[in-house]
Amino acid sequence: MTRIRPFRAGDEPALAEICLRTADAGADATGVLDDDDLWAEIFVLPYVARHPELAFVVEADDGRVVGYIVSAPDTRDFEEWFRAEWWPAFGERWPRPEAEASRQDGILLYAYARRGGGEPYGDEYPAHLHIDLLPEAQGRGLGRELIATLIDALRARGVTGLHLVASSDNAGAVAFYPRVGFAPLPSHDGVQAFGARLD
Repeated sequence: MTRIRPFRAGDEPALAEICLRTADAGADATGVLDDDDLWAEIFVLPYVARHPELAFVVEADDGRVVGYIVSAPDTRDFEEWFRAEWWPAFGERWPRPEAEASRQDGILLYAYARRGGGEPYGDEYPAHLHIDLLPEAQGRGLGRELIATLIDALRARGVTGLHLVASSDNAGAVAFYPRVGFAPLPSHDGVQAFGARLD
């Protein structure tokens, strides 16, 4: 039976694969960048390294992990940790590009620019999340269950607000979040941010 369970050590390769297979506005991003590993090192693995207690996975009947949700309860603190402790380890593998000549360059420039206080939604909605489900796990209410599970965990910690940012090209995600209690927030071109009060 498909179930939601807490993240555990050893899930990282499955989470990295899911991140890759859903990173292109919800579609498979394999081969989109010069290095497929980049997606996970920015969008999922730092979260389970920093806050494993706020990571939950969907486990299929056969034991495979087919979806996840990860979160940082304090965006300002997390982004500062990412800048100072997580990202420097990758400087040799992925040097800072001089300019945005490719999609990978754009993602790298984003990673190098992350810092505490750089996120405009972090004061009112201090926590943020990333959620991804493989196609086989979509449309079954599992995304809704993952979000509810995370919100319970965040409320237990006294977190008062949660936000996320989705690609504007990801029509399914943009339609989904208002149905689970998130309100659209003012956003930059190419993305749509959403926030939910938890208090």
